[in-house]
Amino acid sequence: MYKFEYRVYRRRFAQPLITHHGLWATREGIIIRLTAVDGRTGWGEMAPLPAFGSERLETAQAYCDRLFPEVTPAAIAAIPDSLPACQFAFESALSNLTATEPAERELPQSGLLPPGQAAFAAWRSLWETGKRTFKWKIAVGDWRDELALLEPLRAAIPANSTLRLDANGGLTWDIACAWLEACDRLDIEMVEQPLPVDQFDDLCRLSDRFQTPIALDESVGQLHQLESCHQRGWRGIFVIKPAIAGFPSRVRAFCRDRQVDVVFSSVLGTSIARRVGRGMAAELAPTRAAGFGVEQWFRESDREFLDALWQN
Repeated sequence: MYKFEYRVYRRRFAQPLITHHGLWATREGIIIRLTAVDGRTGWGEMAPLPAFGSERLETAQAYCDRLFPEVTPAAIAAIPDSLPACQFAFESALSNLTATEPAERELPQSGLLPPGQAAFAAWRSLWETGKRTFKWKIAVGDWRDELALLEPLRAAIPANSTLRLDANGGLTWDIACAWLEACDRLDIEMVEQPLPVDQFDDLCRLSDRFQTPIALDESVGQLHQLESCHQRGWRGIFVIKPAIAGFPSRVRAFCRDRQVDVVFSSVLGTSIARRVGRGMAAELAPTRAAGFGVEQWFRESDREFLDALWQN
């Protein structure tokens, strides 16, 4: 039996993040702490992302209220699959408390660029922090204007860097083909989720038709979706956001058993969630730049933010 405490947080971005899903100005989540009778503590984070199929923050908080103030390992194991962010947070905290979580290792990180023309100014600061892979959000403005920027952006960033695109499911078939034709000429690493989730067959057709790899993102938000897409024949790249995928142990088992090509990515939570995600990336995808380079999207450091949150 462990003592269970939690804090709900709302953290504004330094500047709003714009994607095909819309304007995102505030990251909301829940930090949890488990405490053993001998004083050992374990930390976890719920950072829901309903647009990717996870539960909502209010649902996660209601589940915390249900478990408060004590929780057992059996109760954690029984968290339903409809609460993947809760599964992640509680198993992470339990692993942290029992010291079974793998030690964090160095791995390449990608930096998130803003959409449009702003990317030309943003890449330099990321480069100075050691990022050599950049992810650029597309399908935000007029596609013709965005596509016209691709070749100049690829030319602007250093030749020994890597550029990947993220459409968040916002392209049509014809527009996706136009993007991928350009990507094939410019040696783009991958295009994440060019088509909506319900167009799986067309995503497979794109993967077969073009040289630039396609990565599934929104299509594989949770473990059951990863399993389903693999069973249906997807052998391209999977983008896994551990904080909303479910129990980390089950996600690890899926990746090991299926030997999938995977990129691990952040949901813009705090260092508590990123620590677990980075550990999974170092273990399971050490050669793919992981998408955890997001610190620049917040004004204060994670340490400052978490210290202030837990003192309230």
